[in-house]
Amino acid sequence: MLYRILAVGDVVGQSGVRHLAKHLRAAQKLYGAHFTVVNGENAQMVGLTREDAEAMFAAGADVVTLGNHAFGRAQIASFLDDCPYLLRPANLGERAPGRGYGVFPCGRVEIGVLNLIGRVDMRVQSDNPFRAADKLLAAADKPRFTLVDFHAEATSEKLALAHYLDGRVSALWGTHTHVPTADETVFPKGTGYLSDLGMTGSVNGVLGVEAAQSVEGFLGGLPGRYRDAGGACKLQGALFTLDDATGLCVAVERVDIR
Repeated sequence: MLYRILAVGDVVGQSGVRHLAKHLRAAQKLYGAHFTVVNGENAQMVGLTREDAEAMFAAGADVVTLGNHAFGRAQIASFLDDCPYLLRPANLGERAPGRGYGVFPCGRVEIGVLNLIGRVDMRVQSDNPFRAADKLLAAADKPRFTLVDFHAEATSEKLALAHYLDGRVSALWGTHTHVPTADETVFPKGTGYLSDLGMTGSVNGVLGVEAAQSVEGFLGGLPGRYRDAGGACKLQGALFTLDDATGLCVAVERVDIR
């Protein structure tokens, strides 16, 4: 049987949360998605609240992953400990609240989801993601499918990790840059890949942030706390088709819903 996994790029601002709530169920139906992973770390522009996470689950997300802004809102810490469906990068360290890996039921199979963060230009203290992946994949009872959200800046780091894990995970996609890439592929040993999913949020502005505010920052001003650009929105991501006979990927398709 083929399973379709919908991976949704970084939800940015409350306009992104609302757009997800409006369109995710329809997208799941359109693409025949069996399981959905949403990166939600920018729902408050920097971080998210429990209410944001719950809104994403209500919208249809099976798992919500995070990244460098995982603790941008301190109140999320207790919910990270309580909710197994909300993951922060596993390589942020053992003392960090929450977990970075979980196994979830999906019909007759189980799906493992691993959240990792890169170390190139991320300005976050973290352990080596390659070694962290080795450790977690070795320790876990291997589910039929394993998915990796790699929250990282450098495409080189993302590609290198995908090559390193080729054949050991079903799919690996990148998040963080908010800009979708056009390099969807299935690697030689069967791992589906895309360097970055893009974002869910305002079409206007700069990566979901109000344009004038972003320009002011580059001019050397003091733009202040990020403001949601609002207006028309998009939902970007990718659909990975997985074969339960092998546990690997057979196709990758980009998703862009305006």
